[in-house]
Amino acid sequence: MAVMDAQSTTSLPASLLARLRSMLGGEGPSEASVTRSLAGTIFVIRVFSAALAYFSQVLLARWMGGSDYGVYVYVWTWVLLLGSMMDFGISSSAQKIIPEYRIREEHALLRGFLAGSRWMTFVVSSIVSALLAGLVKCLSPWIGAGEIVPLYIGCLTLPAFVVANTQDGIARSHDWMRLGLMPQFVIRQALIIGVTAGLFVLGFHLGATAAMLASAAAVWIGMIGQMIALNRRLASHIPPGPKAYDVGFWLSISLPILMVEGFYLLLSYTDVLVLQQYRSSQEVGVYFAVVKTLALVSFIHYAMSATTAHRFAEYHALGDQARLSAYVAHAIKWTFWPSLAATVLLLALGKPLLWLFGPQFVVGYEIMFVAAIGLVVRAAVGPVERLLNMLGHQYVCALAYGLSFALNVALCIALVPRFGGHGAAAATSISLVFETVLLFYIVRQRLGLHVLAFGKSNP
Repeated sequence: MAVMDAQSTTSLPASLLARLRSMLGGEGPSEASVTRSLAGTIFVIRVFSAALAYFSQVLLARWMGGSDYGVYVYVWTWVLLLGSMMDFGISSSAQKIIPEYRIREEHALLRGFLAGSRWMTFVVSSIVSALLAGLVKCLSPWIGAGEIVPLYIGCLTLPAFVVANTQDGIARSHDWMRLGLMPQFVIRQALIIGVTAGLFVLGFHLGATAAMLASAAAVWIGMIGQMIALNRRLASHIPPGPKAYDVGFWLSISLPILMVEGFYLLLSYTDVLVLQQYRSSQEVGVYFAVVKTLALVSFIHYAMSATTAHRFAEYHALGDQARLSAYVAHAIKWTFWPSLAATVLLLALGKPLLWLFGPQFVVGYEIMFVAAIGLVVRAAVGPVERLLNMLGHQYVCALAYGLSFALNVALCIALVPRFGGHGAAAATSISLVFETVLLFYIVRQRLGLHVLAFGKSNP
């Protein structure tokens, strides 16, 4: 009897683990195992980088004070928004273009894309950044005096930010996740902490201008280091030869994806930007602290999206519908259930996490519950926007995001003046729920797939 009890006790963890694997899609094919491994790598990098970013934001909030920190958050939000859109969608379309070139063995076009895409995004983003700096100059009489210089520095940061995004997409298309993500998310944050800490220790006034200078330096150094490493890796992976440039094809794939990415980014940052117009910089800082605290949930979605997009394109190009369908179901389950667990954990620890920013930031705790609703609902359909983009349904996906963005703007304008951060969180959550319903319907009608983490499976 004792032997039997011991055996039962020993087998219990294995039984629970097997049940969990079954719920999340079982062992699955080797591609699924690779995806979990790569997504795990991305998630670990993003969580570690989030810890660094969280630490840096806590330090900046305490060193700068609420007002300067709010200005820094406002300018950095513009950098994130514009920088993520100024690559024409190349960072995402690379995950469709590169697999197609590889499958068709069009090596000259592949070499041309790997080099030409980066040069194109750098030149265009530099021109746009110069124009934006001119716009800041023209609007300076109507811009707060403390925001002008940080905005100029933000313009200087944009070209490097855009090229780093492009290189990230190229690296992820080769499953080089660490090379794609480490420079942007770990090295960059470490440099920001190091530079700002050095300025603080040396007795310099750490205002929004100094913080933006540190951020700009971190972006440029990270991008250049990533470029050197990526070029070396590509040289050993892609045989040398002539280059061919099909810019028209690149843009035909990228621009619709840019519409999707652009509307999503606008949807993501509208709350902060509208809040800045109607409320104090102090309140913007509190709201941003809430958003950073909940970032762990969106990292899970990002990890699965970054890992699966080029495989969606590959299986579609091969015409393997059964493999694609199984892979989609796997990606959705491994997005939703970890996201739900992360949300519960963050809400449980919300007050002490916000307190790290400063005692005045704890007032944002209630906002966390409102903002979390949209993130959890969005996770229930997994990375289906990447699925639509990779399978040629970019325009209808962009329409869904555009409608969601329009709804978010309208709700933010209606709710933020009266309810502040609570209104911004409610507007964004409602818009994310609306977006999720649209994407579910579109995928079901166009692809015939069930894209919920629960319910019936795909045939």
